[in-house]
Amino acid sequence: MKLATTAFLIIVAAGMAAPAAAQDEGATERRVYWTKHVNPRPPVIDGCLDDPCWQQVAWATDFVQYRPDEGKPPCQQTAFKILYDDEALYLAYRAHDSEPDKIASRLERRDWFPGDWVEVNIDSYHDSRTAYSFTASVSGVRGDEFISQDGDSWDGTWDPIWEFKPRIDDEGWTAEVKIPFSQLRYSDAPEQVWGIQVQRNVFREGERSVWQRKKQDETGWVSRFGELRGLRDLPKLRRVELMPYGLARGERFEAEPGNPYWDGERGKLGAGLDGKIGITSNLTADFTINPDFGQVEADPSQVNLSAFENYFGERRPFFIEGQDILAYRIAPAITGGSFTSDRLFYSRRIGAQPSWNPQWAGDFDWGNEHVDQPENTSILGAAKLTGKTAGGLSIGVLESVTAEEKAKVDLAGDEREETVEPLANIFVGRLQKDYRRGGTRIGGMFTAFNRKIDDPQLEFLHGSAYAGGLDFIHHWHDRDWYLATNLLGSRVAGTEEAILDTQTSSARYYQRPDKDHTAVDSTRTSLAGHAGSVRLYGRPARFGGGAISFETGAAWRSPGFEINDAGYMTRADQVNQFTWCGYWTSRPFWILNDFGLNTNQWLDWDFGGAPLENRWNVNTNMNFRNRWGLYAGLTRTNENLSVSALRGGPAMKFPGDLVGSCNLWTDGSKPAQVQVGGWFCYGDEDYYREYGLWFSTSWRPCNALRLALNPEYSKCEPELQWVGARSFGDEDRYLFASMTQRTLTLTFRVDYSLTPNLSLQYYAAPFVSAGDYHRFKRVTAPRAEAYADRFHEFTGDEIAWNDADGVYEVDEDGNGTADYDFPDRDFNVRYFNSNLVLRWEYQPGSIAYLVWSQSRSGYVGTGEFSARDDMDALFDVHPHNVFLIKVSKWLSL
Repeated sequence: MKLATTAFLIIVAAGMAAPAAAQDEGATERRVYWTKHVNPRPPVIDGCLDDPCWQQVAWATDFVQYRPDEGKPPCQQTAFKILYDDEALYLAYRAHDSEPDKIASRLERRDWFPGDWVEVNIDSYHDSRTAYSFTASVSGVRGDEFISQDGDSWDGTWDPIWEFKPRIDDEGWTAEVKIPFSQLRYSDAPEQVWGIQVQRNVFREGERSVWQRKKQDETGWVSRFGELRGLRDLPKLRRVELMPYGLARGERFEAEPGNPYWDGERGKLGAGLDGKIGITSNLTADFTINPDFGQVEADPSQVNLSAFENYFGERRPFFIEGQDILAYRIAPAITGGSFTSDRLFYSRRIGAQPSWNPQWAGDFDWGNEHVDQPENTSILGAAKLTGKTAGGLSIGVLESVTAEEKAKVDLAGDEREETVEPLANIFVGRLQKDYRRGGTRIGGMFTAFNRKIDDPQLEFLHGSAYAGGLDFIHHWHDRDWYLATNLLGSRVAGTEEAILDTQTSSARYYQRPDKDHTAVDSTRTSLAGHAGSVRLYGRPARFGGGAISFETGAAWRSPGFEINDAGYMTRADQVNQFTWCGYWTSRPFWILNDFGLNTNQWLDWDFGGAPLENRWNVNTNMNFRNRWGLYAGLTRTNENLSVSALRGGPAMKFPGDLVGSCNLWTDGSKPAQVQVGGWFCYGDEDYYREYGLWFSTSWRPCNALRLALNPEYSKCEPELQWVGARSFGDEDRYLFASMTQRTLTLTFRVDYSLTPNLSLQYYAAPFVSAGDYHRFKRVTAPRAEAYADRFHEFTGDEIAWNDADGVYEVDEDGNGTADYDFPDRDFNVRYFNSNLVLRWEYQPGSIAYLVWSQSRSGYVGTGEFSARDDMDALFDVHPHNVFLIKVSKWLSL
């Protein structure tokens, strides 16, 4: 250990002490393209390249391969020209091809990047971190993305208004592109220098070539762009874009006799407005009033048997677009250990399901009362201000107001209303300042969630929740090294009930009897905490066309840290140390096009200093010359201490385990592609077993149609699955069982593109899962040295099933009287979700949707799994159908 530590410190010192001249050693020469103002007229966008104005500027050519053979001449050469006027930027592409009949012209929806294409990336801020990407496919399909984090993030939900026209001829194919300045952001400087990169994809060869050479072993993407010069006196735009929408929605479902709210049908008409206002040429305000997201695909079905909330990605367009500026992770996505999903702002909190349901009240009359419960909290309005000043200050502000939601409760014709979600205001603010062209950044973020709580049933919610963070990152040695750190704080306030719930939640479990560094205080009306991380990244060595990279650091969250009102986190009261080291080469050798090998390690403690977990991982990823690929990985967890397994009880030791996964995929350029994979987990002492298999295939019978099928099966057999907690005399009882859970899911997709602007998509996903609980146990000595001594398995004389009451009864003292009982936990869960969406962009930016969504759900408590019987039972359930027509109109003022 001392030798490894010493070697690591030497590497770090070498990286930090490298002379400044070394930063440019072997650096690629930066290319420059000089553009001109159009004279006298701009080109007609028809793909012909025959307009006289194109003679004003020269062709830029001499592309080189980016992959697979980086730096080598491409199989087909490419050239481009750039002009501009007071309205837009214009590009001409000449994609030479010696075999034009083999050009891959595939129809897909926007942002699917099918077949052959040419793409321009524009860093109009010239900040070496962010850029706008415009992709022109030979089939006429547009692709556009907002690039951030120097190429680590590509946001495909950004949909600007621009146009292009391709044309295939005897020399290959051409395209003309028009990008309005209104869709870009840039400074007010009279003379502009922009970063630019143009790249081409030759689909049949799997080859990517670029104008500005980018070495595979170089970090970053935007910071390696060439330059676009000659832009003078660009328009100072104050654009206004409005998109009003109208919709009609109808629902059909099985009527429930006696329930006035569930009579078999319902419908509504709705309208709203989305807008975009150019405050300056580099600051934009987006807003939405009464938004509707009925065209958004449903979340995948899951069965959550843990104590923690599931994380689901954002799918709503307003919150996805530009989400990078409001992103603030507590720890990095790869090396951050248990903190990787935690973030200061989680946009799914806005418009979530209401926090209260009248059925949860202790006096609810299940036999006679009926509830009309809102599905989601209505968003009255939301607005965002995003952009970047000429001085390098990135700004992101989001303000949202959600409605007070009321449920209707009917009792024999007597109707009342109950508030299930209070009126709330959510504010998010983010600032980042660039220095040294993005080589150094200092930033901060603040979130505020305020609720107007007037009803006693909602007093378990926080009245206010504030959180904020500062972050810093500094790159050096040609961006091969960086040091990053962040520091966060939080404070929540509310009634004693709300703060008691926070103290005893699964994130921290203050009530644990063996936890000596925190204690429950039932009189508190606020709770505060802190968190942060520090990370060091480096590339200390290069060889074989690749580089060795590493990242190491630590992250922490104090016991009182709480961000789940506006953000997302699962655990507080933890310190996590992590290290990742890997080698990646993109230089083809042997049978491989590229190859990567990585290793990771993690150590966790709580704030009392107790060691919790020790894990390591090794994985490899490779792509073969025939364009097949392979991934494989192993993770070993040593014996660990769980502070959540007993859900508020003492910490419990668990044996270690070994987890493995592998998947193989075939050439994606073929009409049919297959992927197959699986995983396993084997616990020491046989305390846990799990395996899963999945298969995915996609088939393209013609250029416009793609079919995909993805079945997945898993079997999970924990020996200690949580059942519940009970009391026996003055002692607590923590109950577990062995469980066998089997899950089968199928995902089927059809994508049919009639034109680049008219597409039909169908998605269907049946899901069945069954869990059988048996061999019930109670924990006796959670930290006993021997695994078998940590629990006692009930014998047949101690536990019996009471069929009349539907519970298991436990007689611990053997006196013939039940000491406590618990319900049967066996389950069969069945879900089906499907979406059929016809999407027509009838004018640039104006879209019409026809949507049919269907859902089915069922539950029984047998625990017996049968794929055929469960699927048959699922489709015997009466469906809930939703039909939607939505039309929006883009207006530019």
